[in-house]
Amino acid sequence: MRNPLQDQLLKAGLVKKNQVAQAVREQAKKHKGKQPAAPSAEQLEAQRAQAEKAARDRAIAAERNAQLRAAEARAQIQQIVEAHKVKREGAIAYRFADGDRIKDVLVNEALRAQLAAGALVIVRHGQGYELLPRVAADKVYERDAAMVVLDHGRPAPAGTQDTPDADDAFYSRFVVPDDLVW
Repeated sequence: MRNPLQDQLLKAGLVKKNQVAQAVREQAKKHKGKQPAAPSAEQLEAQRAQAEKAARDRAIAAERNAQLRAAEARAQIQQIVEAHKVKREGAIAYRFADGDRIKDVLVNEALRAQLAAGALVIVRHGQGYELLPRVAADKVYERDAAMVVLDHGRPAPAGTQDTPDADDAFYSRFVVPDDLVW
C-alpha cells in the first residue's frame, strides 16, 4: 500500500516511479538505523569498571577533603589559643577532670574565681592546658568541642549528668561550704 501523497504526486506527474521508490528505501533505512545496537559484555564490563572507579575516586576525594578540613580546624584552634591564652600565675592548684584523670593548673585567686564563674575556660593545648576567655573558648568549641576540658559557663551535655536517686536525696540535706577547695 502506498502513501496517498505519493500517489497524488505520481498522477500529477511531479515525480517519477524511481524517485518514489528511492524515498521509500531511504525511509526504511532510517527506521532500521534508529535502533541502537545492544552493548557487548566487554562494553558493559568497561562501563561498570568506570563507574566503580569514579565512586572510589569520589570517596577518596571526600576523605582527603575531610582530613584537610580537620587539619585546618586544628591549625585555627592552635592560632586562637596562642593569641588569646591568659597568663597563668599563682600557687593555687586548680584541679579538674580530663577524661578519667585528675589534672591541675596553677592559678591565683582572681583566675580561680574567674574559672569558677565561667569567665575563663580550660582547653587542651599540645601536652598541657591553657586558660582562655569565654569569647575565644566559644570559637574553639565551634571547631572542636573535645578540646574544651573545663567550662563552667556551658551546661553539661544531657547524657553526662547523673540521674537523681536515693543517695542524692540523702546528701541534699548537707550543706557544702562555698570556700571548699579540693
